[in-house]
Amino acid sequence: MATEIPYIGRTLDVAGLLRKKSHFLLGPRQTGKTTLINHALPGVRVYDLLDSREYLALSHRPARLGEELGPQDKWVVIDEIQRLPDLLNEVQRLIETRGVRFLLTGSSARKLRQGGVNLLGGRARTAHLHPLTYAELGAQFDLRRALARGLLASIYFSDDPVADLRAYAGTYLQQEIVAEGATRNLPAFSRFLRVAALSNGSIVNFTNIGNDAQMPRTTVYEYFAVLQDTLLLHEVPAWRKTRKRKPLVSSKYYFFDVGVVAALQERSFQPGTPEYGQALETYLLHELLSYRDYRTGEPVCYWRSTSGFEVDFILGDHTGIEVKAKENIAPNDLRSLQALAEENKLKRLLCVCFEVRRRQVGRLVILPWREFLEELWAGRYAE
Repeated sequence: MATEIPYIGRTLDVAGLLRKKSHFLLGPRQTGKTTLINHALPGVRVYDLLDSREYLALSHRPARLGEELGPQDKWVVIDEIQRLPDLLNEVQRLIETRGVRFLLTGSSARKLRQGGVNLLGGRARTAHLHPLTYAELGAQFDLRRALARGLLASIYFSDDPVADLRAYAGTYLQQEIVAEGATRNLPAFSRFLRVAALSNGSIVNFTNIGNDAQMPRTTVYEYFAVLQDTLLLHEVPAWRKTRKRKPLVSSKYYFFDVGVVAALQERSFQPGTPEYGQALETYLLHELLSYRDYRTGEPVCYWRSTSGFEVDFILGDHTGIEVKAKENIAPNDLRSLQALAEENKLKRLLCVCFEVRRRQVGRLVILPWREFLEELWAGRYAE
C-alpha cells in the first residue's frame, strides 16, 4: 500500500498571484504544482495537458479554449503548458480581449522559450515552486530525513524513499530529457548525469566532466543547459563586489534537491563526512532560493577570492552565510568569513552550523541551523 501523503500548506500564494496578473508557475516535476492548485484554487477551470483527450482537442483546435470558457471563468489553469506552446497564442488573445487571468504551469522553460512564450510579452509574470521548505513542514520537519531523502513530498513521506529516489533520478529524469528532444543517446546522458551530480556545489570544469563522461565539451555545455531549462539545476553566480581580494567570476551549480543528488551520486550522506557538509550546503541553498522566490526576489550568490577564501552564500548585498556541518566551530572555520568581514561590505556575517547555542566572535555570528531558518523565514535578514 502506498504511503498517504499529507497535504502541506505552501508559502506561495497562487490566488494572490492571479489577483495581480496572469502567471507562469514553473517547477520540477513532483514539487506539488497540481496539488497546490487543487487546494488553493477550488472551482477554477483546469486544463491538464497530460490528459491525452484534452491535449488532442486543444492541439487540433487551440481556439476551442476560448469557445469553452464562459463569463464566469475569470481565472483558468493550464497544467503542463510546455506540452503545447502553440496554445499561448490563444491564451494571449483571451488575456487581451476578455481579461482572463491564466496560471500556466510547467516543468520546463526550454520548450516554452522555443515555443513562443515571448508572445505574451509583459502580459504574464513568472513564479517558481520549489520542494517543501522548513517553514512549510513545521513540526514535521526533520533535518536528517531531509538530507537523506530530499524535500519532494512524495519521497519525504515515502515508505521506501530509496526506491522512489532511484525511480525519480533514473527513469523519470531520462524520460524528461527524451521528452525535451535534447538527446537520443540515453547511455551518454546517464553517464553525464552522474558525473554532473558529483560536481554538485562546485565550480564546474566542463572539460573534465566531458573527459569523465566520455563526451565532447560542447555536449557537456548543452546538457548543462538542458538541466537548467528543466529546472533541475540552479546556477549560483559569483559575488564580485570585493576590493581588497580579487573575486572569481565563475558560477557554481547545484541540483535542486539534495535527495536527488544522493540518488544520482549513488550514495548516502553520512554525518561526519565531507559529503554530509555538501548535503547541508545544498539543502540550505534550497531554503535560500525558496525564500528569494517566495518573498524578496533578492539574488543569492557565493564569494570566492583568487587566493582561496570562500563563503558559501551571499544573500542580496547584506548577508554572508558560511555553512559548516560541525558541532564545534574552530577559529580556522571562520577564516573566509573573517576575510569577507575585512571588506566592510555586508551587514551580517553568519556561520550556520550544528552548534547548539548562538554566539558571536567579533562581527561574526555562529548560529544553530534551526535558529537561522526560523529567522530567515521570519524576515529578519532583510536588507
